[in-house]
Amino acid sequence: MADSRIKPRFWAIFSIFLKLGLTSFGGPAAHIGYFRHEFVSKKHWLSDGDYAALVALCQFLPGPASSQVGMAIGLQQAGFRGALAAWLGFTLPSALLMLAFAFSLTRWHSPLLNGALHGLKLVAVAVVAHAVLSMAHSLCNSRRKAMIMLLSTAFMLWQPEAIMQPLLILVAAVAGYLLLREQPVKHDILPPANTVAQRFTVSSAMLFVLLLIGLPIAAQFYALPSLSLIDVFYRTGALVFGGGHVVLPLLQAELVPTALVDADQFMAGYAAAQAVPGPLFSFAAFVGALLPGVNPLQGGLLALLAIFFPSFLILHAVLPYWQRLAQFNAARAVIAGVGAAVTGLLLATLFHPLGTSSIFTLSDAAFALLAFAALQYLRAPPWLLVLAGAVTGMLLH
Repeated sequence: MADSRIKPRFWAIFSIFLKLGLTSFGGPAAHIGYFRHEFVSKKHWLSDGDYAALVALCQFLPGPASSQVGMAIGLQQAGFRGALAAWLGFTLPSALLMLAFAFSLTRWHSPLLNGALHGLKLVAVAVVAHAVLSMAHSLCNSRRKAMIMLLSTAFMLWQPEAIMQPLLILVAAVAGYLLLREQPVKHDILPPANTVAQRFTVSSAMLFVLLLIGLPIAAQFYALPSLSLIDVFYRTGALVFGGGHVVLPLLQAELVPTALVDADQFMAGYAAAQAVPGPLFSFAAFVGALLPGVNPLQGGLLALLAIFFPSFLILHAVLPYWQRLAQFNAARAVIAGVGAAVTGLLLATLFHPLGTSSIFTLSDAAFALLAFAALQYLRAPPWLLVLAGAVTGMLLH
């Protein structure tokens, strides 16, 4: 467990998440699979139960769920500096790519490029399938837990709206409390957070609310483009539920009708955001660089910082209390139910949209199956599969 080991330093955490930021294609569901492989299976910083608890917590919170999972892992390992290192490493590659695309505003259509991207999506299918199987083995090891998992999968496939995720997790929490209190909960509670995070929980919560209320007021009184930019992106990061894809219509409603960003440019950036590794929220860097009245580099960086800053504040405010609550037996049963539901949600995502948007032919299915076998039985590193997927995609398409 992480609390029995020497805590990794800033640059160690940064380098690990930088590697993930360079190779984690496939969106939030795939990111959760990559994180689990790195920090549960490989480094043993967390147990499956700990990891499922973090994923469940971040599904409840507004903001980019997969990035928040990474920040929370960094926070547990090295406090605020660890969270900063995790965010910076995971976000830097995609942010730089999106900034570069904003500066160039050119589109490169190539069959080879499209084939490489398709191969990367097939790798993402294998990564998520591997994560689902491993999590189901440890978190759904009874009939009642398996029932919660399968019902969560069925409801998510039936009603795939973003609001269903937190609702299903809430229902699973109640089901865990009612059905799993008499069953042994084998996973551990979350390891203690760094004391710095606990000391600033109240101030983080107060600052979160103060900025959420104060920034729109300040933007009305002071007509500064940079202040308006911070207001828009902070509110988006603070209020969006459902992950990275939900941020796109919110930003479009804020920026396109007012002609702050051209609709064609906005959609071009959206397409580019699907093609880069790391968090989809890096799309903010692209949009910020296009806003008028602000230097493009300054606008991109301000938008990126503003949209992620609420996640830092929320995690600092919530994580220590979440950990204390998890010490009670009833709460552990709730976490067990939520862990089963998280596995079900990941299984639903494996079918749709990952599977339906990636597997079109028998060769696609065969490659995804081979990649899964390489992960499951050969313990192949995900970065190697990413490289193989890109090359194979170019050769087949």
